[in-house]
Amino acid sequence: MSTRLLLIDDEESICEILGYNLRKEGYEVDTAYSAEEALEKDLTQYDLFIVDIMMENLSGYDFAKAVRNNSRTESAPIIFCSALSGEDDTVMGLNIGADDYITKPFKMSEVIARVNAVLRRTQMARQAAAAAVAEVSDDEPLKAQEVYKGLRIDPNEKVAYLDSERIPLTKTEFEILYFFLTHRGRIYSRQEIMRRVWADDVVVNNRTIDTNITRLRKKIGEYGNNIETRPGFGYGFKEKD
Repeated sequence: MSTRLLLIDDEESICEILGYNLRKEGYEVDTAYSAEEALEKDLTQYDLFIVDIMMENLSGYDFAKAVRNNSRTESAPIIFCSALSGEDDTVMGLNIGADDYITKPFKMSEVIARVNAVLRRTQMARQAAAAAVAEVSDDEPLKAQEVYKGLRIDPNEKVAYLDSERIPLTKTEFEILYFFLTHRGRIYSRQEIMRRVWADDVVVNNRTIDTNITRLRKKIGEYGNNIETRPGFGYGFKEKD
């Protein structure tokens, strides 16, 4: 079964260039010239979205939020491809839930490499999740829920709650929060967090860890202040009065 991509950019020339080269790589490619046009499609049929940010009416950010807020597409990978090249723009894109960020003008070889890498990571994550489910037996004992004031995490259902409201966490954010709540009171280096949360064969850099923790802080409301940063050392979850 071929891998299907959706290009979303209001510049037709960009879509033509990207589409031509990605099809040469063996991908099936569709295009949309606005976020509104893209949202009218059946997004569940796509394996990856490549999205411009600055478009009329709905922006690429708006499109990404719609994808992440839909349970049928929330895990679909997104790559922003934008002329916005500032660090704040990149961080905002990643905080919204993008898996990568490419700045224009771009080299086609870089785009192809990043598309391949994101799809490879996504496939590995799905295989790991499937393997984990297969390894769980019906008589495996249930794990105790972790509770800190109004923050609750259920390791059996893989969900977290903030004052009884479900928190829309990604798999990585869930694993980081679960690790922090079960290992309170000390600071862990990025390398320690990496070993506890990511699979051994997944390449992760410090920026990936920082970005995921930044997103997590925002999603858990006031308890984001419990995640402490120690420059030069790492992160930890501290109980506060």
